[in-house]
Amino acid sequence: MFRWYGAAGLFMVLFAQVNFILRIQPFAQWYFPIIWFGYIMLVDAIVYSMSRESLITGKPRIFLLMIGLSAVVWWAFEAIGWFLGNWYYSGTDGFGSRLESLAFATISFSTVIPAVFETALLLKTVHLFDGVKLKERHNISKNLLYGMMFAGALMFAAPLLYPGLFYPLIWASFFLIMDPINYMNRRPSIISHLKDRKLAVPLSIYAGATLTGFLWEFWNFWAIPKWHYTIPFVDFLRVFEMPLLGYLGYGPFGLELFAMYHFFMWLIHEGKAGTKLFK
Repeated sequence: MFRWYGAAGLFMVLFAQVNFILRIQPFAQWYFPIIWFGYIMLVDAIVYSMSRESLITGKPRIFLLMIGLSAVVWWAFEAIGWFLGNWYYSGTDGFGSRLESLAFATISFSTVIPAVFETALLLKTVHLFDGVKLKERHNISKNLLYGMMFAGALMFAAPLLYPGLFYPLIWASFFLIMDPINYMNRRPSIISHLKDRKLAVPLSIYAGATLTGFLWEFWNFWAIPKWHYTIPFVDFLRVFEMPLLGYLGYGPFGLELFAMYHFFMWLIHEGKAGTKLFK
């Protein structure tokens, strides 16, 4: 069964796409939440029609928590981005007030984690990576866990000290810090798949985030309020606004969001079974 909100989501995506040409206001100014909530609803409905399970239908409370967490997480990345200076925005003059601009940003940021996870869930539902496994089972030692957290702390600190040189490290630092903590607290983690050898979940997240990143850049290219990049060393061969090599960062970013999501759910004492996204 295809859920009703999937049809609404499809309409929102198509309308926003056509409106890149027509530029009917205020919808053109507010394209980002329109097209991305539409995308999330559409993909969720497709996942439900294939598996009879989905975030919106099966876990609405978790979905709403995810929206809130997404806004908080990306505002944190905005603060880091302000310090690093790797991206900036244009076209925000069309908002009537500072309050409207902040509302637009917060609502837009709230779609980041749901969009990545819905895309990853779709890839997992079609069993794209089910046959991919590690050749050997690997034990996970405390030295490995603490080593990952130490490396993550260094990778977080280095861009703050030398932003022009080490800025890419920020996109893996939170994963290295939080994923071991999730594992030690028996929450879902990427590193746990070193033991069970199954790579379907990590690869679905990695590929899902990369695909979502491509769509972010594609739709951003045609928009009125949009972002631009100033990225040292790799600022060439642009695909839309993003330099080609910049797309390599979306996969690690997806793993980072996975770790941050489960770390947050552990902090607020949400039950492990209810917050688990992938089987």
